[in-house]
Amino acid sequence: MRTLKTKMKTKLQLKLNSKCKKYLILGAALITLMSFGRPQTAEASIWNSFSSWFSNEPDEVRALREEPTEESDGVHIEYYFQLLSSDQKTCYRQILKGVIERKTQIYLTFSQDEIIDTAYHAVMNDHPELFWIHNRKTTYKTTYEQEDYCLFEPGYSYTDEEMNQIQTEMENAYAIINGTVTADSTDYGKIKAIYEYLIDSTSYVASEDDQSIAGTFWKKEAVCAGYAKAFQYLAERFGVYSIYVEGDANNSDEEHAWNIVRLDGNYYYVDVTNGDQPQFIEGDAASLAEHKTTVFDYLCPFPWEYEKTYTANTDFSLPQCTTTDYNFYVLNQGCFEFHDYQTILNYCKMRIDNGAAVIRFKFTSEDAYHQAYSEWIDQKAVEEVAQYYMSMHGINEVQYHYGVLEQLNTIYFIF
Repeated sequence: MRTLKTKMKTKLQLKLNSKCKKYLILGAALITLMSFGRPQTAEASIWNSFSSWFSNEPDEVRALREEPTEESDGVHIEYYFQLLSSDQKTCYRQILKGVIERKTQIYLTFSQDEIIDTAYHAVMNDHPELFWIHNRKTTYKTTYEQEDYCLFEPGYSYTDEEMNQIQTEMENAYAIINGTVTADSTDYGKIKAIYEYLIDSTSYVASEDDQSIAGTFWKKEAVCAGYAKAFQYLAERFGVYSIYVEGDANNSDEEHAWNIVRLDGNYYYVDVTNGDQPQFIEGDAASLAEHKTTVFDYLCPFPWEYEKTYTANTDFSLPQCTTTDYNFYVLNQGCFEFHDYQTILNYCKMRIDNGAAVIRFKFTSEDAYHQAYSEWIDQKAVEEVAQYYMSMHGINEVQYHYGVLEQLNTIYFIF
């Protein structure tokens, strides 16, 4: 599977010794002042100036140390922020503010790699709208351990003109989806509309912009990180709780990214990337280049089935996905516990009666799936469905194709 993950790509750590000869020159004066204690009168300002000069700490850093750390920005979900330590949260806010302002150098009041790297990772996971910063660019850190601060230099992409173009496309995407939902739309209805829009408007292509929403909305080309961040961005715009997840394909060195959403208090996986890759469907249906079949199997899949293929990274803890109420097949009466020929035939006829050209159904067990595969595909029982399709459409012949997603116990008939 062609997948990539967004993460900090490169960092150069330059640890400078900030000790200076002026420490020796001023040593005697410092001892004299300390013998009297810190001034409590108007002389305090003189002490502060002296102390600041002696410590070699920039004014920006000293001012940052006085700023409170906000627990929320009031707009975004910031799931990963909530998992951080107190120091990491402060560092997160400092990085976020600097990136929003597109500062090329950002002062941080920490020098420890663990604090800075974890905070930066959390910022990138929480804020897909910051498309101008991603792992295609090198990030530098200059740390001053003696005074415990850092000069952080993120790598940015895009000119002001390009940023305006990308933001315009972001708004266009939101407007298009907003035109398909109503005030009565459920959160599931919203994420389904987002899922379908991204699949219809984006091609799975590796490119310079494929790791961010710039690729998805602007170039219309992305890989998994671009799809997942675009989904996260739009879901949040529509008020749906969604987080970005990084992980790996099991038994493989392939990296992947997807989402977790919260619907009615329960958590579900959403993997738009795989939904946009019908070639994953095994069988002759995969050869239908003219069909861009939306693979709804990855819209709230059964969690235990999805986890057979993908495992999330352990850098951060994640909500547990345990339920199936909003699985696409469960909602559309296309999920079966057992295989029964007449039950499946009736379902296929019902879908044809409703104008469907793609019929899909799944089973909750591998045994039931294999029984259905044997009867409907190996023994060609699907031809009875094709006969019914021709009679309903008043035609004398029809080409039909089948496809399966074995790991998800799903069968497709495409006419």
